[in-house]
Amino acid sequence: MTAGPDDRSRRVAAGQDDLSRRVAAGQDDLSRRAAAGQDDLSRRVALVTGGSGGLGSAICERLAAAGVAVAVGYGRSGEAAEAVVARIVAAGGRAAAVQGDAAIPEDCSRIADATEAALGPIDVLVPNAGVSRLQATEDVGLEDWDHLMAVNLRAPFLLAQRVTPGMRERRWGRVLFMSSVGALRGSALGPHYAASKAGLLGLTHDLAARLAGDGITVNALAPALVADTAMVQGNPELTRQPPPIGRFGRSAEVADLALAVLANGYVTSQVVGIDGGIYPR
Repeated sequence: MTAGPDDRSRRVAAGQDDLSRRVAAGQDDLSRRAAAGQDDLSRRVALVTGGSGGLGSAICERLAAAGVAVAVGYGRSGEAAEAVVARIVAAGGRAAAVQGDAAIPEDCSRIADATEAALGPIDVLVPNAGVSRLQATEDVGLEDWDHLMAVNLRAPFLLAQRVTPGMRERRWGRVLFMSSVGALRGSALGPHYAASKAGLLGLTHDLAARLAGDGITVNALAPALVADTAMVQGNPELTRQPPPIGRFGRSAEVADLALAVLANGYVTSQVVGIDGGIYPR
């Protein structure tokens, strides 16, 4: 029996409805996946070492403004760290000051333990604590070399080693190392500083490859000449000539970039420069 025009119309309409449903379902799935790429960081917990300084405090406050509970790590600047916590809490956020010496290996675990006791499991790690000392190559002693490596490179590794297993279990995590343009072109501060920051780049790429399948991104920022930091303020030799952009950077600008990288689930194994044009890529 030959189907009539009405029957064919019904079947065509049914097919179109089915196709529309499948297209809509695909679009919904795409929207969900896209939303997962640009993550809502609220309700996450972050540990930021060196959180009492200019750059660290800016990152802490920027994360807190995005709804992240922040552990403000500090070494000796307890009063400054508590002031950062007070500003975050006054603005309606959650924060705690946690003390630890990055040069002491055991303190890396202790600061992570204190963070989790106060705020919960660590989702975001920013090992920002670092030291610098302006020295000529011939003046760098073994103690100088070992101390910079311990704080600038070993501590970030130990912290990542401590917190990434939990991130793996939860299938979500963010690690952002704070390197330097000095890692890419040498540093006026000395070869030990440049080498310590270059080591972070290798660490970034290695961990990123190992952890990408577990929902964890690992990246590094490479800032230079950020005026409101102890490193630049303590070494006026660094500011004799501004970057090509014609001015020095601000901690708030680095913090904004840090948040953008941490919120993006598709960016990993990247070294992102913020240097006013010093090192074009």
